[in-house]
Amino acid sequence: MPWNMRDYPVSMKNLPELVRKKAIDIGNALLADGYPDDRAIPIAISQAKKWYENADNKEKAAFQKEANPSKRDKHEQRSNPELIDANEIVRHQADGWAVMAEGAKQASEVFSSKEAAVKRAREIARNKESTIKVYRKNGSLQDEITPRK
Repeated sequence: MPWNMRDYPVSMKNLPELVRKKAIDIGNALLADGYPDDRAIPIAISQAKKWYENADNKEKAAFQKEANPSKRDKHEQRSNPELIDANEIVRHQADGWAVMAEGAKQASEVFSSKEAAVKRAREIARNKESTIKVYRKNGSLQDEITPRK
């Protein structure tokens, strides 16, 4: 069920208001993508905190001025719901080290270093409660990692 600034998950209660607004916005988009509440909530909170840490004051001020998220907001379906529970993969491609859900057609993110890609894959896998498959540059499986919460 989508949320707004007056009706949101209890786990968002103690977030600063701007972080909560961003978490609700992200969470509603995840719900539109087919994520269940119990998956959307921790991902949305984690991503909202990360956004807040990395956004500059101008970006934060612009987001503050935007209308609050509504339960009726329209979000395009961006992902394939079958990938929600898929393991994460780290593999080399022409433009760097890709992080992607197993079975996905394209990377969700690409990094210049394998270490950065594995770090990001750990965050995603921790939120999804899935495993990471790390491949060598030659395409062979190097490691399987199950991050702890």
